[in-house]
Amino acid sequence: MTTTDVNAVALADIDVSRPELFQQDSWHPWFARLRKEAPIHFRADSVNGPFWSVTSHALIKEVDTNNAVFSSSSHVGGIAIADPQVIEGQLQGQSFITMDEPEHMPQRRAVAPTVAPKNLAELEPLIRERAADILDNLPVGKTFNWVQEVSIELTARMLATLFDFPYEDRHKLVYWSDLTTAVPQITGDDSINMDDRYAELMQAAGAFYQLWESKAGKPPAFDLISMLQHNEATAKMNENPEQFLGNLLLLIVGGNDTTRNSISGGVIGLNQFPDQYQKLRDNPALIPNMVAEIVRWQTPVIHMRRTALEDYELGGKLIKKGEKVIMWYLSGNRDETVFENPDKLVIDRPNARSHVAFGFGVHRCMGNRMAEMQLRVLWEEIMKRFHNIEIVGNIERLPNNFIRGIKDVPVKLHAL
Repeated sequence: MTTTDVNAVALADIDVSRPELFQQDSWHPWFARLRKEAPIHFRADSVNGPFWSVTSHALIKEVDTNNAVFSSSSHVGGIAIADPQVIEGQLQGQSFITMDEPEHMPQRRAVAPTVAPKNLAELEPLIRERAADILDNLPVGKTFNWVQEVSIELTARMLATLFDFPYEDRHKLVYWSDLTTAVPQITGDDSINMDDRYAELMQAAGAFYQLWESKAGKPPAFDLISMLQHNEATAKMNENPEQFLGNLLLLIVGGNDTTRNSISGGVIGLNQFPDQYQKLRDNPALIPNMVAEIVRWQTPVIHMRRTALEDYELGGKLIKKGEKVIMWYLSGNRDETVFENPDKLVIDRPNARSHVAFGFGVHRCMGNRMAEMQLRVLWEEIMKRFHNIEIVGNIERLPNNFIRGIKDVPVKLHAL
């Protein structure tokens, strides 16, 4: 299937889970057709089995806020379109995002203080210092990959800070984050060696067990490991290997993917719509609203999955108990009934914050304020230094139906 034959395909045959749609950035017409003709759409067979697609803004919110009917639990399927890979003798990570109430909230609360407004205010000077250091060492006038030098570097530095992870090993955190979603059903890459992947994730677990032991018995501190140790709900998490690995990988992915791909997506959007870049130069006070619009336009997490715990009528369709329901956040954020001219990045868009990129209900992204702050601070520092971040080559995206990943954005900087 290509973008040109979208209207020639029978509605029942549309499969928006194909990873190449996102690698090619050719997903737009497929979701537009579903929103128009079948905002609740059933695909009877796919690499990931049968599933319902929910593509409109309003219906995504209905599913996301009804966790009594639509379960996130790993016991019934978890949060990704790919079913959990149960391999004998291998740990299956379980995190608070793959738990329903009442188990979910106590574990979430254990790490929530990290991103409380007071702590974010204390973190902001450090983020600004690190953003400034990265930007001051970029080669002005020479071509380089923005993703590698800025997006990945800034998120790696912040992850190391949040975990109090050895700073010199910070890029391991990004590597482990990428590895977490590297399964064939999500990336379309059948060459992935799942045994090798598992061995690498066990190295991640080992590193975090060492970090946990190094902090055991010490007074409470700001970092995530210390907060987990000093909260009753998670103090013994290290005794449950599945929860230990699952929660730490969740926190790594959450801290990496949203910020990293939104940093890259913002540069792409401003180049694609130069009138908006000029609007930003004319009025840098628009940055906070622009950040929300970048998150809407980029939508770093493409989908979340739920499993129906009982029969439920959604948008006139009967979803049966046990069926897989996919909320396509990327589609909801391009809903023409909510966002005027939705495919355009509009940095002063009045309702930019109405996006669904962070989810809704009890599973709303815990680190959304942290991500927004990093983006805001970075763009404030960018505008002090550069007139233009010019894209000078082809953008390379990753094949992935879960994380909207960007691998290469070749740019050239032009100073003020």
